[in-house]
Amino acid sequence: MSYPLLYEINTRCWLRELSAAAGHALTLADVPESELTGWRDRGFTHIWLMGVWTGGPKARKAALAEAMSRRVYSEVLRDWREEDVAASPYAIADYVVSEELGGDDALAAFRKRLNGAGLKLVLDFVPNHVGIDHRWVKERTELFVQSATQMPETFPVQRAIGTRWVAHGKDPNFPAWTDTAQLDYRNSATRNAMIDQLTLVSSKCDGVRCDMAMLILNDLFARHWAKFPFTESVPEREFWTEAIATVWRVHPDFLFISESYWGLESALQTLGFDFTYDKSLYDELVYHDPSAVTRHLYEESSAAFIESSVHFLENHDEQRAAGVFFPAEHRAVALLILGLPGLRMLHEGQLTGTRTKIPVQLVRRPVEKVDDEVKRIYDLILACLRTSAVGQGRATLLRPRAAWPDNQTWRNFVIVQWQTKPGEFDLVVVNLVPHRCQCYVPLTIPNLASHHWSIRDLLGPERYLRVGADLERQGLYLDVPPYAAQIFHFQPGG
Repeated sequence: MSYPLLYEINTRCWLRELSAAAGHALTLADVPESELTGWRDRGFTHIWLMGVWTGGPKARKAALAEAMSRRVYSEVLRDWREEDVAASPYAIADYVVSEELGGDDALAAFRKRLNGAGLKLVLDFVPNHVGIDHRWVKERTELFVQSATQMPETFPVQRAIGTRWVAHGKDPNFPAWTDTAQLDYRNSATRNAMIDQLTLVSSKCDGVRCDMAMLILNDLFARHWAKFPFTESVPEREFWTEAIATVWRVHPDFLFISESYWGLESALQTLGFDFTYDKSLYDELVYHDPSAVTRHLYEESSAAFIESSVHFLENHDEQRAAGVFFPAEHRAVALLILGLPGLRMLHEGQLTGTRTKIPVQLVRRPVEKVDDEVKRIYDLILACLRTSAVGQGRATLLRPRAAWPDNQTWRNFVIVQWQTKPGEFDLVVVNLVPHRCQCYVPLTIPNLASHHWSIRDLLGPERYLRVGADLERQGLYLDVPPYAAQIFHFQPGG
C-alpha cells in the first residue's frame, strides 16, 4: 500500500506571490511548471488547494468588521489594507472557483497538468454551513436551522411568510461564525442538496478535505440544535454514509479526508472516510509530552486507526511548527509524522521554517526569511523517503522493550518497520526526549536469522553489521542520541 503525502497550499496568497514574481496576474491555469516539478520531486502525491471557492461581499464585510480579526491582521501584516482581506474560504457563497483564481476552467486546466505530473488534487468541502451570501439563504431558507422568533446567534431573513431567524454556523464550544448560515441536517432536503453539492465538487478534483465533519453526525447535531424547532421526520442514516457512497459510485477512487475532533474519528472512519485528523497526536507533540505520544500510539490506538489517520505538525488552523519546536526536536517529530502509516500532511511554509500563522481571510502575507536549518531538515528527510520503503508497502509499529532492568528510556521510542520487497526493509527510529535512550526492538521480518544484516542510517553516517540469529533471538539493540531521527536500511550482507 502507498500512503498519501499531502501538501496544503494557501491558494490565494500563493497565487498572488506567483503573480508578483511573474510581473503580471496569473490564474491557476498559468501556474509555472516548476511548481509542479518541485512538488513531484519532493515526493508529494496530493496537493490541497485551500480556499478556491467563491466568497461574497457580506462575508467579506464580516471579516473586516470584527475587532479581534482586525487586531490579528495588524499583528500578522502591519501594513495591511482592506483590499488584503477577503471573505473566509469557509464562508462559501458558491462551489464555483473564484474569478480571481481564474474560475472553473482554470482549475480544470491546473488539475489536468497536476494529474499529468502524477499528482492528485484535493479541495475543501464545508458540510456544516454555507456563507451568508449563498443564494440558498434567500431562495431555500427551509434548508437552514431557523426559528420564527429571534434567538441567540441568529440573523433575520425576510420571506413571504414573514421574517425567519436563521442560525449562524457554529461549533458548540465556541461563538458562532457570523459570516455563515447553519444548514439543518435533520431535514432530508438539506441532505439531498448537500449531496448534490458534494457530487459537483467531486467532478472538479480527486479528493476533498471535509471541514469539521463531525458536526453533522446525527446525535451530536440533534443535541446541539435541540432548542430550534423541527417537526418533520428526521433521517435515521448518517449523512456521510449516503454522501460518500453516492460519490464513490461515480468516482470509485475519490479520497475523503475528515477534519475531526472529540474522539469521533473512529466513527467517521467507520462511515467511510479514508483518513481522519489525529488531533490527539498533534496536541501531545506540541505539548512536548513524549509519554502521552507513545501511550497514544502503542496503547490507545489500533493499527487500523493509525493507518487511517492524518498525521501533521501544522495546518492553517494551528501554530507554525518552527515556532513550537526547536530544530533538533523538530527533526525528530517531523520524521515521526512522516514515518507513520497513514496520510502525512505538510503545510506551505513548513518546509522553510515559516513562523507566522496567517488568518485565512488575508490574501497577502508577509515575506519571511528562509530558516536554513529547518529547510535542511525537510530537504534531507523528504529526499530519503523517496529512496526508502517509508510510506510504501507494509508498516508495523514495533514495541520496544527495556535494554536492561531499571532502564525506562525504552518508553521514549517510536519505531516503525517498513517493507516493500522480500530481503530488505527500513526502520524508522525516533527518540522523543533530549537525552540518550536505549532499548531492544523485536523485528518481524521472515527468515531474519538466515542472513547477516548490513545496516546503514539513510539520514546519517552510521553503518553496522549484525548477525541475523542474534536479531531474531534478542532483537535489535539501540542506543541513540537525544532527539534521534533515523531511518535504518537493512539488507543481507557481510
